[in-house]
Amino acid sequence: MTLDDILASLFPDGHQIGNDGGVIAGAATLRSGGRMLVIGVADRTALGVDEAIILSGHVLESIDRDAGPILVLVDSDSQRMSKRDELLGLNEFLAHLAKVLIHADMHGRPTIGLLYGHSAAGALLATGLATRVLVGLPGAEPAVMDLPSMAKVTKLSIEALDEKAKSTPVFAPGLSNLEQMGAVHMIWSDAAPLAGQLEALLADLPTARDQRDALGKERCGRPKAADIAERVRDLALQIP
Repeated sequence: MTLDDILASLFPDGHQIGNDGGVIAGAATLRSGGRMLVIGVADRTALGVDEAIILSGHVLESIDRDAGPILVLVDSDSQRMSKRDELLGLNEFLAHLAKVLIHADMHGRPTIGLLYGHSAAGALLATGLATRVLVGLPGAEPAVMDLPSMAKVTKLSIEALDEKAKSTPVFAPGLSNLEQMGAVHMIWSDAAPLAGQLEALLADLPTARDQRDALGKERCGRPKAADIAERVRDLALQIP
């Protein structure tokens, strides 16, 4: 589905959403009658300092002015790794965007990510994975880290990682693997109107507490993460 198709299916009652050089921003009317802020990255645009600060600004302005949920649409490259972006502090800009989305979610503006294209690395972490729940559309291509990059970090061969990826979703990119790990809350159908699926999700949205580790355990994608995190939390609370 193209971005225009997705927007038309999500918001049959109309929207005022623009795409300015790969930066999505605007608002839309929900089928229930409420309003929703919509931001995001389109056209496989790399997420750099300029895009991150613009998106952060839209969210912060909306917190003071509006109400209702926030939708983050994602079809990006990874973060923009240019010398300019790195020297300006790209990591801080990406962290700021992620924290702004988390702040909004914790203050009455529930956030939903919709991954409809590609995304990877810091761009995915600062957008879709910074929302309360991340939903995917069939054909989306997420990769927190691709196998060549993972091979450099782990010192394992790509062949070895390829073999591990067949049975261990942690080592594998792709939408179904991220769903199994709990990072993707659910995969919507592109054969049914998206408006109804969005309304159903909004009506049954999980609490603001991050539940991805529990979902990963339930789906056998990350069987140990939830228990280890709980043990670490319990030990931290024991420190005087």
